Amino acid sequence: MAAVSVDFDALESKGDIAHLYLADGSAPITGRSFGANTSAKGEVVFNTGMVGYPEALTDPSYRGQILVLTFPLIGNYGVPDEGIKDAYGLPEYFESNQIHIAGLVVSSYSWEHSHWAAHKSLAKWLKDNNIPGIYGVDTRALTMKIRSIGALLGNLVVNPSDEIESDMFSDPNKRHLAKEVSTKEVKVYGEQNTTSVIAYDCGMKFNIIRYFVDTHKVKLTVVPFDYDLEANPANIQWDGLFLSNGPGDPSMCPETIKSIQYALKLEPPRPIFGICLGNQLLALAAGAKTYKLKYGNRGMNQPCIDLRTGRCYITPQNHGFAVDTKSLPSEWKQLFMNANDLTNEGIVHINKPFFSVQFHPEASGGPLDTAFLFDKFVGHVRKETQPLVLQDGLSYMKKTYKKVLLVGSGGLSIGQAGEFDYSGSQCIKALKEEGIEVILINPNIATVQTSSEKSDTTPAADKVYFLPIRPHVVMDIIHKEKPDGIIVSMGGQTALNVGVELWNSGELQKAGVEVLGTQIPAIEATEDREIFSQKLAEIGESIALSYSATNIDEALEAANKIGYPILVRAAFALGGLGSGFAADDEELKDLAAKAFATSNQILIDQDLRGWKELEYEVVRDSSDNCITVCNMENFDPLGVHTGDSIVVAPSQTLTNREYFMLRKTALKVVRHLGIVGECNIQYALNPKSEKYCIIEVNARLSRSSALASKATGYPLAYVATKLSLGKDLVTIRNSVTKTTTACFEPSLDYCVLKMPRWDLKKFNRVSNKLGSSMLSVGEVMAIGRTFEEVMQKACRMVNPALDGIEGAGSGLTSDEIPLEEQLSTPTDTRLFAVQRALEEGWGVDKVHDLTKIDKWFLSKLQNIASMRNALVKSGNLEKSFADNAVDRMRTLKIAGFSDRQIANYSNLLPLQQGAAQVRDLRKSLGVTPCVKQIDTLAAEFPANTNYLYMTYSGNQDDVSSSFDGPVMDSADSFTPRKEFQNRVRSVSMAEKRHDAVQESKDRGVIVLGCGAYCIGSSVEFDWCAVSAVRQLRKDGFKSIIINYNPETVSTDYDESDRLYFEEMSLERVLDIYEREGAAGVVVSVGGQIPNNLAGPLAESGAHILGTSARDIERAEDRRQFSDMLDDLGVKQPQWSVLSSKDEAVEFSNKVGFPVLVRPSFVLSGAAMRVASDETELRNFLGLAADVADDKPIVVTKFILGAKEIEFDGVANGGKILNYAIGEHLENAGVHSGDATVILPAQKLYVGTIRQIKKSAAAIAKALNITGPFNIQFMGIENDVMVIECNLRASRTFPFVSKTLNANFISLATRAMCGLNVTPYNISLLDIDYVCVKAPMFSFTRLRGADPTLGVEMASTGEVACFGDDAHGAFLQSLLATGFKLPKDGAPILISIASDPFRHEFAQSAQTLSKMGFKLLGTPGTASFYKDNYGLDITEVSKPVDKDDSGPGSALDAIKEGGVELVINISEGTTRRDEITAGYLVRRAAVDFGIGLITNVKCAVWLAIAMGKGMQTFKAKSISEFYSLHKN
Repeated sequence: MAAVSVDFDALESKGDIAHLYLADGSAPITGRSFGANTSAKGEVVFNTGMVGYPEALTDPSYRGQILVLTFPLIGNYGVPDEGIKDAYGLPEYFESNQIHIAGLVVSSYSWEHSHWAAHKSLAKWLKDNNIPGIYGVDTRALTMKIRSIGALLGNLVVNPSDEIESDMFSDPNKRHLAKEVSTKEVKVYGEQNTTSVIAYDCGMKFNIIRYFVDTHKVKLTVVPFDYDLEANPANIQWDGLFLSNGPGDPSMCPETIKSIQYALKLEPPRPIFGICLGNQLLALAAGAKTYKLKYGNRGMNQPCIDLRTGRCYITPQNHGFAVDTKSLPSEWKQLFMNANDLTNEGIVHINKPFFSVQFHPEASGGPLDTAFLFDKFVGHVRKETQPLVLQDGLSYMKKTYKKVLLVGSGGLSIGQAGEFDYSGSQCIKALKEEGIEVILINPNIATVQTSSEKSDTTPAADKVYFLPIRPHVVMDIIHKEKPDGIIVSMGGQTALNVGVELWNSGELQKAGVEVLGTQIPAIEATEDREIFSQKLAEIGESIALSYSATNIDEALEAANKIGYPILVRAAFALGGLGSGFAADDEELKDLAAKAFATSNQILIDQDLRGWKELEYEVVRDSSDNCITVCNMENFDPLGVHTGDSIVVAPSQTLTNREYFMLRKTALKVVRHLGIVGECNIQYALNPKSEKYCIIEVNARLSRSSALASKATGYPLAYVATKLSLGKDLVTIRNSVTKTTTACFEPSLDYCVLKMPRWDLKKFNRVSNKLGSSMLSVGEVMAIGRTFEEVMQKACRMVNPALDGIEGAGSGLTSDEIPLEEQLSTPTDTRLFAVQRALEEGWGVDKVHDLTKIDKWFLSKLQNIASMRNALVKSGNLEKSFADNAVDRMRTLKIAGFSDRQIANYSNLLPLQQGAAQVRDLRKSLGVTPCVKQIDTLAAEFPANTNYLYMTYSGNQDDVSSSFDGPVMDSADSFTPRKEFQNRVRSVSMAEKRHDAVQESKDRGVIVLGCGAYCIGSSVEFDWCAVSAVRQLRKDGFKSIIINYNPETVSTDYDESDRLYFEEMSLERVLDIYEREGAAGVVVSVGGQIPNNLAGPLAESGAHILGTSARDIERAEDRRQFSDMLDDLGVKQPQWSVLSSKDEAVEFSNKVGFPVLVRPSFVLSGAAMRVASDETELRNFLGLAADVADDKPIVVTKFILGAKEIEFDGVANGGKILNYAIGEHLENAGVHSGDATVILPAQKLYVGTIRQIKKSAAAIAKALNITGPFNIQFMGIENDVMVIECNLRASRTFPFVSKTLNANFISLATRAMCGLNVTPYNISLLDIDYVCVKAPMFSFTRLRGADPTLGVEMASTGEVACFGDDAHGAFLQSLLATGFKLPKDGAPILISIASDPFRHEFAQSAQTLSKMGFKLLGTPGTASFYKDNYGLDITEVSKPVDKDDSGPGSALDAIKEGGVELVINISEGTTRRDEITAGYLVRRAAVDFGIGLITNVKCAVWLAIAMGKGMQTFKAKSISEFYSLHKN
């Protein structure tokens, strides 16, 4: 058979070889050409701007320079048409008529571009202008070199020969650059205007001409740089003199200086204004000196302080020389100063209208924040009185605060998750730095912010109240604590709503409590669409156009106002009933007629389908300094909630004009609304024009604020807190550099991608379609230097089962649903369908037509698909890398391909060994990742930052490692691969203990974090990771954390010595382990993802700290664990490992149904089901096999009516140090993550506790546990059985640690590191309080989900409250989840399926009746309580379907009858009518916001608590409960 021919072009770098030679004698930098095939000599300089390459390349100030762009992705939006001219015959989109740079150096060139205004590619433009370009360069390393030794001479050579040129370098500064770029003739623009200004063209940008003539109606006469003003040969009449920007050394323009000196002497004086080179020329003319800067200021984010007012402005700059302020004559003063390097940024005459600035107020590219300087100059020319500019004096009127109440966000839910733990923790840190006492209310016990342990580096709140976040509770705390201020912007919508309510009721004002930061009226202006729209109209901005209509004529009028196509919606219709799109009047008439059939009012909306969605994070202080910290672009077009969209930072497809147009609007809106602190603004942008509208403004910290903080390294919550105390941005320091100001806009030299994590498959009946309501439960963030890299990284992060982005190979696309349909409908798996289409050759255009995803993004996915297809077609590792092996491997790695991916496509199985083979080949080729820092300023300033990521787009590490290699573990029973043994340095941990511990401290310990939040693994594991890292630092260990979740505190760079914002794949963890020379890895504090890595890491030779990988596997593998329990004589339910469906059925019939079906190695009951008969069992087995990968399936006898007991412990060498026994309120069968847990346990027999302790001790010893572990027990009477054991921290660790005031993770960390450990002294008999943990659900967000509890976890978060009595604590924790209690006398609907449950609830039903509630019951329930207990209960009919809501029905009672509590307890059987009726009742309760209880135990406890009047309680902080214990 003939060999298959494979086209490997996709794996090869495009372009000819190119070298950049530098005059410092270093080895030439190698890359590939993407411009003209020529050489260029010049001065190598860098620009940190993230947009605006067409503007930069045509800026005459760059004449003779080889320009390095620090932003790595260049060419994305192509180049506009040079033929398009403005009204003055100047090119519309460019700053001159030619490219002025000598050559261009970039990291990654985008061969495909996408933009409506693009006329050609950047490569073609360079070739047309004979300018060379080189890509594939580590531009960050080059920038750091220039920063370190100064601007360098360079020579960019395409297709270099071995011969060395004699004149290798040429210094352009020795040329008269201004002469080269200046006009050769006098030109007049705006002839019709009366105000006359002469502009000296030393290299003037065209936007300056446009600004003078268009904006300020000036007659501008442009003259050559050497025009003799005194002789004035052209006899120009002039009222003012403008000195332009330009390249080179100002001292080479004596003719210009002479003319300026003439103008300075004129009486009466005529106004003079200079920018950039003009600033230096004016200074020289005045008698001052200039000097060459080390490397110049070039970029768009230079912060400059106006020394008249103290205000700081963000400015674009491009200059290599500066004015020496000290040399200014006495009548001249410094006007502006650089807030970062303190260099001169402007000068002004003390009594004459002469001034100049070093930056570009007209921008292009860059921000227009200082354009008012043109107003000032033109005002002087027109002899208009100039307003007096003074400081506002606010800095002298700062109020001091002694005590502040911080309102948290409560339990995690969809739309409001862990990001508020991060923002709250940052807020506490900022407040404590100012010496303020912090009072926190937050019932979320799993959070870091509710920890009470304090240290110098990690301050904590002074008092923490674990109480429901309700207005009256907050007021109780205010009356008790008497704070000066309250912060409601750090706790999501929950905190904001409470703040608004208390402000509007006047209670905050009455108590003398000030709202810090943005004031409530400003917040309300953003929350109320009507007010918001009015506010925007006041400044000429608008939200998406929308009009209401009550008849067809009004609808037609509205549609024609907006312009077709439009969206028609029926008003007040749920779920978009009666909506559709109309392209013309006829279609509208047809649609409107249908819509009026369902509603008497319709809404006509602007059609924004396919528009881009963008977001800017904005920060403003009380002195009106205003900056944008991060801008983000959604991968999905408008229509998908931004929380459910892939988001890229910074934006990739915006031009300079678009980027700064939206930025300018953002500042205008935020200033007008009066926001102080942080907020975000979202836009819709037409993908075919510069048309945009505003979607919304969030006047608080949001989910995207946490993302923006981590994406840029700018701590938004910390800064916002400081600003809320009256501080200004200029005086706050940049937390990363420590030396530069916080009043700056971060420059990114990398790309960030956020990908949402969904858990929709856990819920029956829930659609996976994405729309305007958020459904994701968590998110990941990938950092890299190509889009392909971050996309592939993010896929592996969000789903560890994926090796990268795959189409059909992902298993996430459907063969049943047509691919067109999968593409056109946004779902949680559409991305993979897109990839499948590209892999199958559909092409970018076709996929774009169906998805409206920008073609630039799709072209990057196409690159991945092409590379994948080449590897798959080859199917052989040797063949794929037979030629150009280094280039091909590097190309794949730069595009984010993992070793496992390459192994998979090369048919190297099993994959773990195959990946190791690829790894060895890769390393033998010298292709290894390098470590880069996030430093907020694109390497322009030194930053000793520990915030790191890894990438293959580079060849130099930003940070050094102190050790040659990591500790290799030979003690573990796993045998490390020989290749690993050969490449790492072995250190025996059995030598002197002290030396070993000291070396471990120096080498450092890697802690693996929690990964993406999902159902079953949430903020509690971040608390565990943070506790571990803090303990390591306390004990003197270098701490290294790996995590990729932007919502977490563990990914705050202050928390660890080194933070790797990286994937937790075996490949990447080994990269970091080797790179850092670490002493070991902690896998037991981040949940199941790190725990699953224990075995593979140990097999690769990594040293696992704590319990060995072999013992972890013995606990996780059901067969091994079960055999061990039998050997120990510890009881367990009967079980069997599945080898066939028939065998499982036979076993189930033998032990009796129901049975529990589950895979090994799972978290949160993924694919766990209770089967009550043979049919169900056979169905469930198929489902479990899908999830379990290659792990076995287990069938266990399910025991009804048992009590579940939670055992959390810490052991050392198999001996338990401390433990906690928590009791589930619900019977077994409710997943432990959804159960209500009581601690200390209240109703366990002494004998039960004894058995639990005995079994736990035996298991700890048998598994030789060192570190945290959790065992779940089941108790019936005094009989105790083990359900499962996890050799890691469980989700209850923060709960038990805070309840017992003893941090179990701190103790476990010390044990795992081999330190001497002393157990905490915990006496349960002395604890006089109870803590109850309650689950937090998000069923309101999950349309169609059945809000019942089962073996598969459904809760998204948890809360816990303390009380002197268990029932009181239970009720508080229930209220803390947002549960609404019925008002006195309100109707309560009871529907209980079985007699045993009805008997159990009978006394409670009587209690509720006696309390005056009106009881309603479904037929069976009502007759049961009437007949047996004589209860006054009204019968309502059970619904047959969702429309069965007539009078007298249960649904009518819920929707119309004022029912305020539904108690619905299903039998747990599968009878269709029970489930259908029960489901409809439960779903209606959730949809109408009514309290719902679905468990009989919880219903009984609720009735008891209400009967005891526990709705009212005294606010007590956790420290008050702890003091009870001490007493």
